[in-house]
Amino acid sequence: MELSKIFVLDVIAQKPLVRLITEKYAHIPIVQVKDSQQVFEYVLSANDPIKEGKKVLFLTKNQGAFIRKCPGTKEYICCGYQIIHIGTFCTMDCSYCILQSYFHPPVLQLFVNTDDLFYDLNKIIENRIPGLQRLGTGEYTDSLIWEKICDISQQLIHCFSHQDHAVLELKTKTTQINALLPYSHNRKTIMAWSLNTPEIIHKQECRTTTLNARLKAAAKCESYGFPLAFHFDPIVLYDGCEQAYESVIDAIFAHVSANNIVWISLGTLRFMPDLKGVIQKRFQHSSIVYNEFFPGMDDKLRYFKPLRLRVYHRLIDRVRKHAPDVFVYYCMEDAAIWQKTLGFNPDDLGGLPHLLDLQAEKICGIHAIKCKPLETDR
Repeated sequence: MELSKIFVLDVIAQKPLVRLITEKYAHIPIVQVKDSQQVFEYVLSANDPIKEGKKVLFLTKNQGAFIRKCPGTKEYICCGYQIIHIGTFCTMDCSYCILQSYFHPPVLQLFVNTDDLFYDLNKIIENRIPGLQRLGTGEYTDSLIWEKICDISQQLIHCFSHQDHAVLELKTKTTQINALLPYSHNRKTIMAWSLNTPEIIHKQECRTTTLNARLKAAAKCESYGFPLAFHFDPIVLYDGCEQAYESVIDAIFAHVSANNIVWISLGTLRFMPDLKGVIQKRFQHSSIVYNEFFPGMDDKLRYFKPLRLRVYHRLIDRVRKHAPDVFVYYCMEDAAIWQKTLGFNPDDLGGLPHLLDLQAEKICGIHAIKCKPLETDR
């Protein structure tokens, strides 16, 4: 992680993790602050606050919940994923990234009060909350960008390996896997990659790893027994994109075995209207926002539905050619899309969360905890 400055919240300055990180980066300015205001002012004073925020690390305390529900919308079918909120923002710079407008201002934050994190996790794992649990760290940040400065992913893998009713998904565009490979995971950690075509990776995903590097990393994780997942989100439409995405799917199955893939998700490019201006300003070479977009039911701008259907049909057919039984699902699409491309509505089969739970049970070996029956008077 290339950093230009570190800010440390004073109340957590003596935590072991803070000392470890600041010693590692003793060659750059380290400033202790009483609150976040000074950090935000420093980042906002830059010509490009988003770019600057990717080089400034704020070691701070998470004041809220570490375990949060995925911020889906009721208008579209949501997967029921739970977020482990370890930090915010990302060192990579994808033109379409929603985090550019989601955080104000955008700053790399790492929450060092990990004792509180594992207390919250233990409510799920040790206290054995009924049902299956699917959790991951890749919503507000990339799961593995922190590997060079701390061992949070290793701790999580270790934590999840000692139970059989919850699964951890680590989603990334990096290849920072070597520190994770020696850990006993008991197949309760899914290593997942966000994938795109080489053209989109080259033009729109600045400072990420190549498609080939990601797939080689996936293959190496599989050789160490990790189950895998892949996410095509966002699928970006351009001339020849269908063939390009089909080639990516071919490459997946050339690297890893179908019976070790827990799921593959699909989702086309969508964004809140205010992100368009950010992309136009920061990525003047990018043409991804210059297409016909229509407001969806969640107010995000989306491709016209027939265009989405066409690319979805192509990708699903390609997956089925290689692996008829691999579970494919959509991230935030409506029931009509599901019915027309996959032939079913998840709500008719118990809901998407239930279907994903079944996949985790099948591939990762997790088992639902039953609710205790109510005691009745005799």
